[in-house]
Amino acid sequence: MSTHIPVRPEADPPMVEGRPPLWLDGASLTARDVAAVARTLGPTDVHLDRAALAHVERAARLGADLSTRRAVYGRTTGVGANRDEYVGADAEPADTAGHGLRLLRSHSGGAGDQLDPELVRAALLIRLNQLLTGRSGVSPRLVHALADAVRTGARPVVHRLGAIGTGDLAPLAQIALALAGEGAWDTAPPVASSRPEPVAVDAGDALAFVSSNAVTLAESALAAGTLDVVLASSHVVAALSYLALDGSPEAYADPVHRARPHPGQVRCAQRMRHLLGMERTPPKGRRIQDPFGLRAFPQVNGPAIDALATLHRVLDVEINAGAENPMIAVAEDDVYHHAHFHTAYVAGALDHVRACIHGVAELSAARLGDLVEPEQTGLRAFLVDGPPGSSGVMILEYMSHDALAALRQVALPVTLGSAVVSRGLEDHASFSTQAARATTEVAIAYTRVLACELVAAVRALRLRRQNVGVPATGTGPAPVEEALARAEEVLDPRTEDRPLADDVAVAVGLLLDPTWALV
Repeated sequence: MSTHIPVRPEADPPMVEGRPPLWLDGASLTARDVAAVARTLGPTDVHLDRAALAHVERAARLGADLSTRRAVYGRTTGVGANRDEYVGADAEPADTAGHGLRLLRSHSGGAGDQLDPELVRAALLIRLNQLLTGRSGVSPRLVHALADAVRTGARPVVHRLGAIGTGDLAPLAQIALALAGEGAWDTAPPVASSRPEPVAVDAGDALAFVSSNAVTLAESALAAGTLDVVLASSHVVAALSYLALDGSPEAYADPVHRARPHPGQVRCAQRMRHLLGMERTPPKGRRIQDPFGLRAFPQVNGPAIDALATLHRVLDVEINAGAENPMIAVAEDDVYHHAHFHTAYVAGALDHVRACIHGVAELSAARLGDLVEPEQTGLRAFLVDGPPGSSGVMILEYMSHDALAALRQVALPVTLGSAVVSRGLEDHASFSTQAARATTEVAIAYTRVLACELVAAVRALRLRRQNVGVPATGTGPAPVEEALARAEEVLDPRTEDRPLADDVAVAVGLLLDPTWALV
């Protein structure tokens, strides 16, 4: 990735609502940056690197010049199977000038639900950063209009359907038409303070703008951001279950994981030792070996950590990529037709993440099963605290497995399918768009599975304190004790039979709080 440093003015610009300015140069934006900005709706102090803008201008001039010298896909020709139809061959000049708008109008066929505001905002930010690589040949006026939309918080109306992992054609055409003054703008709260003035779109702008997977990347970045927090929370929840179940510390010991040092596994074990205050190995647990939910946690959670790290690396490359087809190459004074629109890397990384998250979700459901078992906790079945026949937290297992079943369905790989479109010319698709949607659903479902375990673990630890003769295994002061205290502050302390839906909802909120996840 480029190490280019943006050219800044002598004095830093003022912050918007206390947030630092965002500098874009087409080379250094990350998926985590995207998620952070997108989830803070409203104006953003965006500044574009002057050197990157100069490159955008040179590419636009070169694209226009090359179009007079040779056939350039989408500029002087139709698209898809119409690649051999030359624009203006038998047309009036006015028809030639309208080629860009005709292409956008025909491709803005997005249907389905309207995209959430944060997803649209993330897509605008990613597309703006990609255009700053200076390989699209799009006109600078379109780049500035897009930057104005990000600055003001303006959001075009964009619908979900219309992409299969070979370019987000329909959603990006809707965005481009809005910038051109023909598309709709979202007026739902938070209402943007202003909208960019409409800009002219010519034959060189249309395909150059929509030749991107920015919407798919945006959804992937948001899902990855959620999983960053929830995976961190999973360590805290597992540590609480460890206390409630009198876990054995041997499974997390440093010598064990140095013997097979997969990076994610080692990080998970380190994190568990930190949470449980295991700088010195604590006393042995109640059992010679724990159930897999505790004992195999690093070995199952580790692959998810590694898969998520890989996804972030892939997304960071894509967010800073000049992937437009055709590519205007200023240094070579040429244009190249290629297949960067194909997002097999993204689809594969997303499929891998979902498969790994399914594994850690299964372990959470298994630990919940242990928490309701008297032989494991020394407490009454289902953590009951009432007269005989009480059900306690019995329903949590049903809720957990319902969410787990939903997760299992969307964890299936999209890379096993393909498509043949455009009269057979485009004969493969990655379906990364569908993989991104599925990953969002996996993140939601996994959070619910984990929330059920959290509610049960906190109740078990409360009951252990209340029951003389059933003490909790102590590890001394440890970060997990702080996490437990915060959980007990927000979770209902009543242990009689009652509806638990509100408890699970509160637990979901806690799991999505980075300050709790990273105690």
